[in-house]
Amino acid sequence: MFRWTKRGLLSCALGAVFCTSALADNAAATKYGIGRPATEAELKAWDIDVRPDFKGLPKGSGTIDQGADIWDSTCASCHGSFGESNSVFTPLVGGTTLGDIETGHVAALTGGGQPSRTTLMKVPTVSTLWDYIHRAMPWDNPKSLEPDEVYAVLAYLLNLAEIVPSDFTLSDENIAQVQEKMPNRNGMKYWEGLWKVDGKPDTDNVICMSDCVSADQPSSTLPPQARDTHGDLAAQMRIVGPVRGVNTQAQALSGSVDGNVKTVREHARGTLATTQAPGTARQGDGKEAPTDESTQQVMAQLTDSGCMACHAKDKKVLGPSFVDIAAKYKGQDGAADKLIAKVQKGGAGVWGAIPMPPHPTLSDDDAKSMVERMLAEGQ
Repeated sequence: MFRWTKRGLLSCALGAVFCTSALADNAAATKYGIGRPATEAELKAWDIDVRPDFKGLPKGSGTIDQGADIWDSTCASCHGSFGESNSVFTPLVGGTTLGDIETGHVAALTGGGQPSRTTLMKVPTVSTLWDYIHRAMPWDNPKSLEPDEVYAVLAYLLNLAEIVPSDFTLSDENIAQVQEKMPNRNGMKYWEGLWKVDGKPDTDNVICMSDCVSADQPSSTLPPQARDTHGDLAAQMRIVGPVRGVNTQAQALSGSVDGNVKTVREHARGTLATTQAPGTARQGDGKEAPTDESTQQVMAQLTDSGCMACHAKDKKVLGPSFVDIAAKYKGQDGAADKLIAKVQKGGAGVWGAIPMPPHPTLSDDDAKSMVERMLAEGQ
């Protein structure tokens, strides 16, 4: 285990502020008339991190009962009433024992037996929890909790993990004592090569100075074995701006970028024909023809449900085309029911490793209409 501190993660955020201030003071700011020094108040608004030595921690306190009320109204919808979370978020609490609190090493991290690694199993410093809750939570309204509320929420979380008793009041004055009870406090790994410029690196790569590619312009290529891994990339990009997307189902183009512009643009525009707008269909001569109202409605459902982002009628995009789906299930009993379940529950493995996300809110009737349209489009 290793962690980022102010020297790492936070410096990325604060660096932009300090660099802006420095640039505003130099000749470039005068020459171009841009920027100004950041004010003390602006710097203070950014500099809210709390270090493992608790520098930056504001004064305050909060009880577990106060934290329980805030948790139920603000946190439980994502993290569960007792930190057990749900199908989207991994559990915050669990996997630690009173023995781990004594040793500072979480046995389940190396011994197994725990189905998932919880936050309290991994995090070594209680300051990390305080800092993250303060900066990033709640998810839909970050930085809205006052320091006392953060202390209370953290006290509730620590009590769920049996790190502090139920009558505990967490404050800036006793948080250092809580650190001495963190289950994974001794589980950090200090890598000298990561923290010191002259430290021994964690790799011993040798610089290669032979068979170097000679080029005077930046370029981007995909290795042949990976070109079609995720379908036609051109069909997955918006036709906006100079970047049109690569036709990864064809051989790589040779020549200059300027010389290939027309070919790339024509292919990218051609992909739009495979994801027709609702209300049109292909006739035998290849021209578009009007469709009835029910077909338009189903096509709109396919688009609104995100199906057309990964599928097209007659060409693989990210997932298989409707033609390929219809061919695979042609003549199979119960094919429609099988596909309806697949659409609603999601899955992977039938058409490759890329999973199809579930659509649990899609009704049986809508799913049936969409599947029947997909199979019909493939005829």
